[in-house]
Amino acid sequence: MSFPYKHVLLVGATSGIGSAMADLFISQDIKVTAVGRRRDRLDAFHPTIDAVFLNAGVQGRFLFNDPSSVDLSAFDKEILVNFTSFVHIVHAVLPHLLAHSTPTALLYTGSHVSLIPAPPMSAYCASKAALESFMTSVRAHLESTNVSLIHISTGPVQTEINDKLMGERGRSFGMPLDVFTKATWEKLQKGEKNIFVGPVGGSSEEQLAEIVDKREAAIDRMIQLLKKFA
Repeated sequence: MSFPYKHVLLVGATSGIGSAMADLFISQDIKVTAVGRRRDRLDAFHPTIDAVFLNAGVQGRFLFNDPSSVDLSAFDKEILVNFTSFVHIVHAVLPHLLAHSTPTALLYTGSHVSLIPAPPMSAYCASKAALESFMTSVRAHLESTNVSLIHISTGPVQTEINDKLMGERGRSFGMPLDVFTKATWEKLQKGEKNIFVGPVGGSSEEQLAEIVDKREAAIDRMIQLLKKFA
């Protein structure tokens, strides 16, 4: 199996994609620990953790054609939860993962809207784009280490994250959760490091793959150029 990790620390495991992925890992005899805020406690009580899965997220509607309707404190909170908190967690857990003598992994749930924004969800799209840019840099930093960085990007999935925007209709919007988890697990077992599941905004997985391939090639050119000046 190309997903050799046996103990996953999963942030955001109580609902939606996180809960479903936790159930899937457990069904595969992979131990799951849900959230640990302090690295010293992580090292002391869970030394066997060899993979960390960052999954938490919130989503709201912010329409700047009506500035009076925009709650900037809610906007800031969305950026904090979806992006800034991930930076802090990555900083906290990497010493633990790097200290292992065997392969470890850092997984995170991204979104297709980091590449193809959905305008009503301006904060969510911006936070996911920032997360994707940050994690792409971290992947380059970890290139010669024992830590693999695995990106799981998703289109709309039928979870409660849609409730605030769509009400009762939200649970029927997008890909069924079990279909998403099955497709994701199949790609994880193949050892894929950049996983894209489902369409978004009228663009198919194949059309999205074209964008991603061109972007990855451009990123690689940037990395190779910068290495000449390192």
